[in-house]
Amino acid sequence: MTPNPDHQALANTIKDRVSQQREMLIQFLRDLCAIPSYDSQIGPVGERAAAEMRKLGFDEVRFDKMGNILGRIGDGPTRLLYDSHIDTVGIGNPDEWQWDPFQGKIENGIFYARGACDEKGSTPGMIYGLALARDLGLLDGYTAYYFGNMEEWCDGIAPNALVEAEGIRPDYVVVGEPTRMRVYRGHKGRVEMQIVATGKSAHAASNHLGDNAIYKLLPIIDRIARMEPELGDDPFLGHGKITVTDMKVETPSINAVPNAATIFIDRRMTFGETADSVLEQVRRVVGDRPDVKLELLRYAEPSYTGFVFQVDKIFPSWALPENDGFVQAGQKVLTLLNGSAPATGKWDFSTNGTYWMGKAGIPSIGFGPGDEIHAHTVIDQVNLNDMVNATSFYALLPAVLKG
Repeated sequence: MTPNPDHQALANTIKDRVSQQREMLIQFLRDLCAIPSYDSQIGPVGERAAAEMRKLGFDEVRFDKMGNILGRIGDGPTRLLYDSHIDTVGIGNPDEWQWDPFQGKIENGIFYARGACDEKGSTPGMIYGLALARDLGLLDGYTAYYFGNMEEWCDGIAPNALVEAEGIRPDYVVVGEPTRMRVYRGHKGRVEMQIVATGKSAHAASNHLGDNAIYKLLPIIDRIARMEPELGDDPFLGHGKITVTDMKVETPSINAVPNAATIFIDRRMTFGETADSVLEQVRRVVGDRPDVKLELLRYAEPSYTGFVFQVDKIFPSWALPENDGFVQAGQKVLTLLNGSAPATGKWDFSTNGTYWMGKAGIPSIGFGPGDEIHAHTVIDQVNLNDMVNATSFYALLPAVLKG
């Protein structure tokens, strides 16, 4: 790719401006991580993000019905949205942390805190990047959004509600999940299901009078554990996966035969697999019987505002081609900023891209600081240089996308 001289000058200007904002970006990230936001309770951290957007002069800052925070700059015909989820998983056992997970620590240029990697680390760069793009006149013709949302318990539900309940449908989306400062262009999909076995209770001393629901699931669990070689494969997205992730039992006591048992299954789909096909695979394992049933899971939990948006837990796989114009715009931005661009990649985990591109067909790429291997761990972390430098990518992208 031959750099456009005007774009190269812009890239240099942006990098200079971002370097001057370094300490503000770092403090903003620390403020975000200091506010607990697990279990989708993002109201307070959303307010902190809103305060920064108001300070930077966004045209509109508001919460949507679900309780996600939305900032807007401009009212042009092309709609560009930067997506970062600002909820996190919990901290687990506090004794496993060697520092306060919310105050965090900085050591050797790395910031360690809950959410630093997944995914508050992209939020400062997105918000400051859009403000900088506006100041340099790069958002002319755009309506640009920052969308800080809840994702951890049902990825894709927040953007789905934004489009269907709020009527905001972007033309392009950048997902800020950690990509190691590379452009990502897809990931596997997922179906979540459960298998429910019913039996008959009896006293454990007279177990011959009962019908043990757990025992009915054991051959099914064993079969599922050996299924992966039979699953689909794709050169880019990789091999399908299936995992029994949880089990719940109904029993009158620990001295009784269980009358019901449920296993939960996470099935990762690659290209060539569909929700119907993967459900049918498991249905064949279960068989047609009245006492063991396969069920697709459905998300119907209210958000912290009480808003309910029900969806089946089907999350399509997706990928943009390497030569897609949006992907190549991202690669060009990296070349302008760094002299070259590493190969595009994909996530191993799932993101809001499962709705944006997987369901809605909206061109989407990923770009963010951090490495997903640190997500949900007690060493949740982000390189601060990368966090700051990501701002330049978010600021320059609108100009390169426009051409």
